[in-house]
Amino acid sequence: MPVDKTRTNQNKELTESKTSEDEIESNFGAIVLATFTTVFIAELGDKTQIATMLLAAHSGEPLIVFLGAALALICSSLVGVVIGQMLAKAIPAKQFHFMAGALMVGIGLWLGSQATYALLKT
Repeated sequence: MPVDKTRTNQNKELTESKTSEDEIESNFGAIVLATFTTVFIAELGDKTQIATMLLAAHSGEPLIVFLGAALALICSSLVGVVIGQMLAKAIPAKQFHFMAGALMVGIGLWLGSQATYALLKT
C-alpha cells in the first residue's frame, strides 16, 4: 500500500502549527501572569494606592475612583510598554538590563540619601 506523502506532510504541518499555537498560548499566559504579579506587588501600599483610598473615602464614589485609577494605571503602563519597545529595538538586551539595574540602584541610593538627610536634619 503506497504512502500518501501529501497527507503525511499535511499532518506534519498541522502538528507543527498546533505546537507553535500551544507555545504562543503558554507564553501568553506566562507573560500575563508575570506582568500581573510584578505590577500588583509593586503597587501594593505605594503612594498611588494610598491616594486612591483617600479619593474613594473623600468622594464617596468608590466605583468612579476605581475607574479613574484603573484608567490611569492602564495609560501609565502603556507609556512604559511603548518606551520599553522603543528601547529594546535601539539597545541590545544585555545593555538594556544593565542600564535598568543601574537606574534602579541610582534611584535607591538617591532616595536613601534623601531619607538620611531628612533624618539628620531633624
